[in-house]
Amino acid sequence: MAYRSKKVLITGGAGFIGSHLAEKLLQSGEEVFVIDNLSTGSLKNIKHLRKNKKFHFIKGTVLNKKKVANLVKKVDQIYHLAAAVGVKTIIDKPLESFLLNLKGTEIVLENAAKYKVPLLITSTSEVYGKNNKLPFKEEDDRIYGSAYNSRWGYGLSKGSDEFLALAYHREKDLSVVITRLFNVIGPRQTGSYGMVVPRFIQQCLAGKPITIYGTGNQTRCFAFIDDVVLALISLMSNPKAVGKIFNLGSDKEITIKNLAKIVKRLTKSKSQITFVPYNKVYGQGFEDMAHRRPDLTKIRKLIGYKVNISLKEAIKKIIRYLNSSVN
Repeated sequence: MAYRSKKVLITGGAGFIGSHLAEKLLQSGEEVFVIDNLSTGSLKNIKHLRKNKKFHFIKGTVLNKKKVANLVKKVDQIYHLAAAVGVKTIIDKPLESFLLNLKGTEIVLENAAKYKVPLLITSTSEVYGKNNKLPFKEEDDRIYGSAYNSRWGYGLSKGSDEFLALAYHREKDLSVVITRLFNVIGPRQTGSYGMVVPRFIQQCLAGKPITIYGTGNQTRCFAFIDDVVLALISLMSNPKAVGKIFNLGSDKEITIKNLAKIVKRLTKSKSQITFVPYNKVYGQGFEDMAHRRPDLTKIRKLIGYKVNISLKEAIKKIIRYLNSSVN
């Protein structure tokens, strides 16, 4: 029997991850619909896709109930990526971020349940909050700071999205998969919202100081976009993933200080590494997670997930992309 291509909706599809996901789905022969309000996404990210007859871009927000309903009822799958992006956005626009994450997800879930459309939601490692029990397992407790500290609003709102999605799964029999992303990097990612890898690379290429926030002893795990996108598609197509939460990323830790040194070496930059206190960037009382490492047992067992592209190779690819964008 001939393969029938699916119609797929990506919310936030003009963003860094969404644009790569759209690209991969189109390569697989799917028809892709993207809705994005371009607040943090960019038309540049999807420019190369717009000549494809199977690609459809709709400028709009997931807070627009009518627009979302019209899209959902015509598709076979939904990847819900639309959300506030980056720590800086959350600090600067806490109300907008909270409402987008909560209301937007509710509208998408409501319509997905109404039209019986399977849904994958991208959550975040931020949901673990101040939990310091490493590595993070999907069943672990969440520990958040004070309500006066807007830094925790993002993790709390995305955690609420998870509860809401699972409630729709249990009560409305909606096919839902939840992924918690850990520091995804790659071409098209911007450093404008606090993303550390593109910021370091851009600073090095421009000959500016490499600014590390805090002591630089905090650790993170970075996964390349290609590995992550393939995993998202694989999870969406696996019936055993329905109703479950999966950590997704790399589990190889590196200090931010060592990350800066690697970027400096690979860019052959003479930029000086400097340290900036958190309160100078995010205001008084900012709290950060000292370490963030996922337990990937669950996703490895289900789909055979593995990281194919090392951090150094990922950085080289981003450097090449940024150099070609300038030239």
